Amino acid sequence: MSETPRLSRKLSAIAESATLKVDAKAKSLQAAGRPVISYAAGEPDFATPQFIVDAAAAALQDPANFRYTPAAGLPVLREAIAAKTLRDSGLEVSAGQIVVTNGGKQAVYQAFQAVVNPGDEVLLPAPYWTTYPEAIRLADGVPVEVFADASQDYKVTVAQLEDARTDRTTTLVFVSPSNPTGAVYTPEETRAIAEWALEHGIWIISDEIYQNLTYDGARATSVVEAVPEVAGQTILVNGVAKTYAMTGWRVGWMIGPAAAIKLAANLQSHLTSNVNNIAQRAALAALTGSQDEAEGFRRAFDVRRRLIVEELSRIPGVTVPRPLGAFYVYPDVTGLLGREWRGRRIDTTLELADLILEEAEVAVVPGEAFGPSGYLRLSYALGEDQLVAGIRRLEALFA
Repeated sequence: MSETPRLSRKLSAIAESATLKVDAKAKSLQAAGRPVISYAAGEPDFATPQFIVDAAAAALQDPANFRYTPAAGLPVLREAIAAKTLRDSGLEVSAGQIVVTNGGKQAVYQAFQAVVNPGDEVLLPAPYWTTYPEAIRLADGVPVEVFADASQDYKVTVAQLEDARTDRTTTLVFVSPSNPTGAVYTPEETRAIAEWALEHGIWIISDEIYQNLTYDGARATSVVEAVPEVAGQTILVNGVAKTYAMTGWRVGWMIGPAAAIKLAANLQSHLTSNVNNIAQRAALAALTGSQDEAEGFRRAFDVRRRLIVEELSRIPGVTVPRPLGAFYVYPDVTGLLGREWRGRRIDTTLELADLILEEAEVAVVPGEAFGPSGYLRLSYALGEDQLVAGIRRLEALFA
């Protein structure tokens, strides 16, 4: 019998999304009848606004939507994205600088493919979203973690970036508001980082998917607004998923210099071609219709944010920086490590998350999914009653 053909070494080295893995495990336990409360999912629990659903239903009556359309996206949607980018990111772009993608995740993947060459080093502020390092490796790049802890509100400094820069550094990942921490860089911090990247000719891949979810008067300043000159070496990534509760519709986009966007559009023409036209029409309605319901979502998240910070802060050994954006808290739980809980010695947050799921039937994502151990990510994109009930279980476990 002949040997089984070898599989791809590159893909074999890629780890499964830790957040999706934890969420899937929680849902499996729930399906088996376990009363698991999950803080793992990175998606709003609200229904997509009805006017967006109605736009999709209307699109089903137009046979033009049943055919191939431009791989880079419907022209009318790209125009709407350009208007949104000018409004929220302060950058004027043409439709030709935009590619509509199957969710923000595809935009992230294609952004790295467009600007990273084999062996290039990509500075990756940590804690980071679990997909970034894998997407960098898929582009044959080398992720270089730059860690900022809770004492820095999880925000890296120019000095840290400069210490990590080498002659192989070509790209920086910038995310504000952050997944997993909810941290929002101030306009001054954003400007300093953008000026540093401009000085050294470093590409910026800026993920702005949470830019409309900020609190306490904070605003997510775009790098291209802070330093307009950096637009020539910046790719913006965004989408409708988080703001409009449209995670399953799978519509994102990337914006950047024409040459880089052309490469990404060429890749997409072979990879997926156009995004589902019905979903594109729904995204168009989201961007051009009333923003009242999206603002209602934001206000509801703000109430939950305050609640979860207050409740988690009651647990001895847990430190909770107050997030200013997104819908996550990222508590420092090092005070719970190196101890025995329910007869088990717990030294890492991987072990801690397992203990919490088994003993309290609460699903959280350990810090190892986003960088160093010592932290947990909890999404507050769930109802207030469940949110409080889950924290009560944690209080009982760590009493």
